[in-house]
Amino acid sequence: MTDSAARTEITGTWSEWAQDRALRGLIRTALALPYAQRVALMGHVVQRWIAPRAGYLDRAISNLDYVWPEMDQDEKRQIAEGCCNNFGRTTIENYSLKDLFKRADSTTLSGDGLDAIHKAKAEGRPVLFVTGHFGNFEAPRAALVKQGFQIGGLYRPLSNPYFNQHYAQNMHDLCGPVFEQGRRGTMGLVRHMRQGGMAVLLFDIYDSGGVPVDFLGKPAPTLTSAAEIAAKTDALLVPFFGIRQPDGLGFKAEFDAPLTAGDAVAQTVAMTQTLEARIQRHPEQWFWVHRRWKPGRQERQRRRAAASIAP
Repeated sequence: MTDSAARTEITGTWSEWAQDRALRGLIRTALALPYAQRVALMGHVVQRWIAPRAGYLDRAISNLDYVWPEMDQDEKRQIAEGCCNNFGRTTIENYSLKDLFKRADSTTLSGDGLDAIHKAKAEGRPVLFVTGHFGNFEAPRAALVKQGFQIGGLYRPLSNPYFNQHYAQNMHDLCGPVFEQGRRGTMGLVRHMRQGGMAVLLFDIYDSGGVPVDFLGKPAPTLTSAAEIAAKTDALLVPFFGIRQPDGLGFKAEFDAPLTAGDAVAQTVAMTQTLEARIQRHPEQWFWVHRRWKPGRQERQRRRAAASIAP
């Protein structure tokens, strides 16, 4: 697709188009390097150049101030910089599909959920994997695809429509089908699951329509849709995590036992706790750059709600 065609087919601003051109250029440059070098380069560029200038580093530190105010500031900065490095590495890894699949052969798979998902595959029972923006969330998916699993997903579109176009296509290329978050996409995912399909959903995203679930000690509005979809389709609900190893390139994929007890809210709390446990062990691997809590917005919503019921 030509640049002019991309501009005519997608509605966006010239600023968004220019940002996308710059990001595409950086990705193309990195992809020209050997795998280990490109991953290290993107980690460094995002940590040292992009994150400080785009405000990501400050946002990560602000989030750490919010949930762990007693932590030493130097430790917070170290975690925030590690997060930005992991963010850069994850981005280019997920654009390096051939290499990601190649390295999946060396990914260690473990956890109480492994036997359950293999049994589900043999029986044709759907499985909905849930995870967070931690480590590389595509690494477990790639490892399972190499073993013959076909795993789709539900994703939230990026705000930049030009970048979102190739971002979504890249996820589909990893292993489709991929559905865009929303009523139509959710219906497509449910149909896919009811046919015995498997999919992955990232649940650690702020949504004003969600239930306030405590996350690292602070309320974070969270959609319960993962648990609801699993209930509708009789799917196993299995948390998994791709944990980056000390070499910066390898991963360990952990699969927790299926979540079975409780209603949708209780299961959402349970999956949140599985993510919290990983963050406590490897805080630099969670994407602190996300606006996960938005305490100011939550407070404004509480005030509006209180005013609406005041006599």
